[in-house]
Amino acid sequence: MRRNAIETVMGAVVLLVAGGFVFFAYDMAQVKAVEGYEVTALFYKIGGLNEGSDVRISGIKVGTVVDHELDAESYDARVRMTITREVKLPVDTVASIASEGLLGGKYVRLEPGTDKSYIKDGGTITRTKDFRSLEDQVGEIIFLATGGDGGGAK
Repeated sequence: MRRNAIETVMGAVVLLVAGGFVFFAYDMAQVKAVEGYEVTALFYKIGGLNEGSDVRISGIKVGTVVDHELDAESYDARVRMTITREVKLPVDTVASIASEGLLGGKYVRLEPGTDKSYIKDGGTITRTKDFRSLEDQVGEIIFLATGGDGGGAK
């Protein structure tokens, strides 16, 4: 009977340590949605950006992508984000879609401007840079390396 009690206690300790590890990993991963004010940006293409993706300034998470949809008038991708209230975005802020690496996910990178007026809750980031996929970049390099004439039939 003594052996069963020791095994039960050891099992409980293992479960507590595993639970602590899961809590620590969740807390450090910053997967929680950011509470704050909402801004919108229009992009020609978003390259697989998902709801819940990070919004970052200088690599620091300052927001979360809440939603993305097709704009009915311009046919651009409309991306809605929440930005933490401590961060005030100047109206000349530039938003771009960036990749975490070759196999990594996408996130919105913000480059704050220098304007003294700020984007209000529900406002729009008007300056955006579209996502450039690896295929786009390789194609551009090949185009430049071959003299830029396109090499096509005339």
